Amino acid sequence: MAAGGGLLIDGLRVSVEDREILKGVSLEVPQGQVHALMGPNGSGKSTLAYTLMGHPKYHVIAGSVSFGGEDVLALSADQRARLGLFLCFQYPTAIPGVTVVNFLRAALRGQGKELPAREFLKRLNDEMAALKVDESFRSRYINDGFSGGEKKRSEILQLAILRPKLAVLDETDSGLDVDALRTVAEGVMRLAGPEMGALVITHYPRILEFLKPDRVHVLHDGRVIRSGGAELANEIESGGYEPIVGEPVAAGVS
Repeated sequence: MAAGGGLLIDGLRVSVEDREILKGVSLEVPQGQVHALMGPNGSGKSTLAYTLMGHPKYHVIAGSVSFGGEDVLALSADQRARLGLFLCFQYPTAIPGVTVVNFLRAALRGQGKELPAREFLKRLNDEMAALKVDESFRSRYINDGFSGGEKKRSEILQLAILRPKLAVLDETDSGLDVDALRTVAEGVMRLAGPEMGALVITHYPRILEFLKPDRVHVLHDGRVIRSGGAELANEIESGGYEPIVGEPVAAGVS
């Protein structure tokens, strides 16, 4: 069992449209730690993220996932969220007609974390200031007409308001310039600690310059093939994935 009741994945096999993508993933993220999951495109990183949150497209063939001692695979997506799991999407979806402020209040209510109006607005204003988000953000529709950087800030704002126990970031660094990347990473690190851990899924090591992981794992062809400290990300930065996976790495879809 992961220390402190964190995330424990054991022998997880997952198929998508009858094609096996995850082929026996085993991974442990103790509560409160920040772990990075890296790997070439097509290795199964996003498949793991969506499987953790219960996307119906992803069929679990074998293996187990527990979080806080609970059997995650037995729960619906909303039950997993109430358990404390949170997913930052690589490509956040627009929700026209639903304002950011109303969405966040409804999300808190749905998780049994509703705050008095004054306390909610104070937290919202504080977190928006920390993420360098304009006040007009509150009344805008979720991700509707947002730039790439605004969408990612919106995801981290949701994270800051909901304060889950484990945040899964699915290539949140994708498409961000250096300034936006630093702001997003600092937002995550400000929240990380004993009450919230993070599994940072990324293809490139650059976000790890700002997010300091306790452990780094490399996923390739549906399996975790190597784990280590932050120096493993530096090794990938200098030499790429080929020396680690032992074969040429082709471009593809994660």
